[in-house]
Amino acid sequence: MGDTTRRSPAPAADRTSVAGMSEQTWHAVDDYLSDLLVPTDPALTAALADSRAAGLPEIAVAPNQGRLLELLARMCGARRILEIGTLGGYSTIWLARALPEGGRLTTLEYEPRHAEVARANIARAGLADRVEVVVGAALDTLPELVAGGAGPFDLIFIDADKDNYPGYLDWSLRLSRPGTVLVADNVIRDGAVIEAGHPDPRVRGVREFLARVAAEPRLSSTALQTVGTKGYDGFALALVEA
Repeated sequence: MGDTTRRSPAPAADRTSVAGMSEQTWHAVDDYLSDLLVPTDPALTAALADSRAAGLPEIAVAPNQGRLLELLARMCGARRILEIGTLGGYSTIWLARALPEGGRLTTLEYEPRHAEVARANIARAGLADRVEVVVGAALDTLPELVAGGAGPFDLIFIDADKDNYPGYLDWSLRLSRPGTVLVADNVIRDGAVIEAGHPDPRVRGVREFLARVAAEPRLSSTALQTVGTKGYDGFALALVEA
């Protein structure tokens, strides 16, 4: 059983030490954890290299975060996964590898060039038979999935344009069932998420998304801050209860 004793605040010197940790330290710890727990994988390494060569933004999840997504999908026994935001297919490969025989992943990507790179990366990883890359604005393609009878999905990963996160949540709920796991990336925004009235529409989108998650009676949820090679950010996680 976990320690439920209420702890006193850390001494001021300790808090200063933690706050003063550099991004160099964050990177070093991430590298240590990934080297120890996430073996080097040729398909994933090539996916990052080809995405970089194609000029895609270097904003894919970190290796240890990719492994987290894979583990979450395996833990919930996901057979049908929806990803909103494909980029070069790096996180797609992690998620698709968690699928059992006959499982399917649908990933939505706005940029045709990104989708082209992702399809090549997914094919090289041997996963083309279980992944469908859908091109177009997700707020257009999500209603098409609903109209076409897609879902319900067992896990939905949201990692696209942050200003549209509230809309992605609405459609994700329509494509869910009791037991569906929702994961949203980049919800801390270097701490800007606490700033009401922030001028950045990405921050405002994340704040509205979190407010809707908190108000949604069908969801049990939490959010976690993270530091590492992706800087200071975090994930929101929710379970559809009804």
